[in-house]
Amino acid sequence: MKFQDYQYQRINIEDMGMQIAQLTTLLNDATSYQEFLQAFKEAEKLLSHASTMENLSYIRHSINTKDEFYDKENDFWDEHEPFLQKFLVSVVKAVLDSPYKEELKKDVPETFFLIGENALRSFDESIMEDLQEENRLTSEYDKLIASAQIEFDGKTCTLASLMAYFENPKEEVRRAAFGAYWGYLEEQEAQLDHIYDQLVKLRDKIAKKLGFDNFVELGYIRMDRFGYHQEEVATYRRQILNDAVPVANKLYEAQRVRLGLDKMLAHNNDYVFNTGNPTPKHDKDTMVGIAKEMYHEMSAETGEFIDFMIERELLDLEAKPGKMAGGYCTYISNYQSPFIFSNFNGTSGDVDVLTHEAGHAFQVYCSRWIKPENCIFPSSDGAEIHSMGMEFFAWPWMERFFGEDVDKYYYYHLASTIKFLPYGALVDHYQHEVYNHPEMSIAQRKDTWRRLEKQYLPHKNYEEVPFLEKGTWWFRQLHIFNYPFYYIDYTLAQVVALQFWRRLQEGDEKAFEDYHAICKIGGSKIFTDIVKAANLKSPFEEGCLVDVMKLADQYLENIQVK
Repeated sequence: MKFQDYQYQRINIEDMGMQIAQLTTLLNDATSYQEFLQAFKEAEKLLSHASTMENLSYIRHSINTKDEFYDKENDFWDEHEPFLQKFLVSVVKAVLDSPYKEELKKDVPETFFLIGENALRSFDESIMEDLQEENRLTSEYDKLIASAQIEFDGKTCTLASLMAYFENPKEEVRRAAFGAYWGYLEEQEAQLDHIYDQLVKLRDKIAKKLGFDNFVELGYIRMDRFGYHQEEVATYRRQILNDAVPVANKLYEAQRVRLGLDKMLAHNNDYVFNTGNPTPKHDKDTMVGIAKEMYHEMSAETGEFIDFMIERELLDLEAKPGKMAGGYCTYISNYQSPFIFSNFNGTSGDVDVLTHEAGHAFQVYCSRWIKPENCIFPSSDGAEIHSMGMEFFAWPWMERFFGEDVDKYYYYHLASTIKFLPYGALVDHYQHEVYNHPEMSIAQRKDTWRRLEKQYLPHKNYEEVPFLEKGTWWFRQLHIFNYPFYYIDYTLAQVVALQFWRRLQEGDEKAFEDYHAICKIGGSKIFTDIVKAANLKSPFEEGCLVDVMKLADQYLENIQVK
């Protein structure tokens, strides 16, 4: 069965509510563990079906936000998704209050109970309308970004397709594309400011209704972070400032010299080589074919996985008008199917999709046996290990994608990994400032971004773009709007994935075995235990970055690129 044949039908929320109420009664009144377990399984099946319908609606809406049917369905889910939270919480409460809870721990992962406790802490019926409004505002942001129709180079570009010009060999083209991109966002400044201002105030209100001092603690609970808190993250960010920022600055200075520039203006930041950035040498279909070969050669398990994805047409890869920005991997429970969404634009990022998002998809494919469904994916800090790890395990096949540019790709990919760490920490630090000080004005938030940006990304030079100089780069970061506090996760996982890279450089034959093992673990363990199971060092350990930054710095110095 192909993705286009996956059946979508809107859930009848009232009927589902009655069914959940009946099952909750059975959970509460069970006179044996078998009765209890049967009711639990029925509730899980019902919740998974609702999740499937919501996910199918989201995927098809993100592929084409102009589709009137799925636009209406998206509005429906914005309004009714909080009811799914309500239903889940009622089931979880019955489970946690049950005398059979301890027996259930033998049949479901420990993370189910941790996630369940967080669900109880982060939901109350008093915030139902607030959650609906939060969904409406994030959809408004998505539509605003997806609706961009920018005339450039004789074409009508989306924001995603316009970004390809940031890597054009001609500086005047890069400068013009950069100006067009940020010019569009400047035109939307008032609306973007309004959306985010409303989101910050709304999230602060939700947190206070639930008994928290502000949204920060609630944000961590929503992200299902276990085993570490704000203090550990702050310490980790300081390690990035101390150990990663100097290496990143060195890379930007080498880039400036390589390009023969007096100074690195912002429109040149994405253009790394004087001879042009590495680009894939094939069209989309050929690259998918190469990915199929690669995964068959990598292991029997990855070969089986990629066949499943291609045969069921579970990849939507090309940028199109009306398509949402970005990329993601999700899971369609009823069909036990991962799904990959992206916006190919002719850059090396297209290949990264076939490794990064495929890493997510391979993990969920390996762990789809896990029940309940919310334990298949790890929390985002753990999930990103699989995606970023796969990027490095795919290195031996990169010559097939990039041909003579393969060394440039190795340099570009590793350098980008290091450059990303300070940016990821910046996004996280900014959100802590915003939600710890929700009283900040719109202008103060922008000032805060620019102040922090100068610490983490001191190379940024916006003298030609006053709009960015006042602190608006974050407008493009959908996570800040839609998924608060989902960003440091990328850096935590990147530090772990870099340890896989180091093991591969050292010829460690057990590296992929450990990687595959944590893919099968899925979300049945918390982040720190997943890292331990992979035989890697936790990012929260003092000095975790020192060795890998040193090795990466040496590796990059030894690659001959122009």
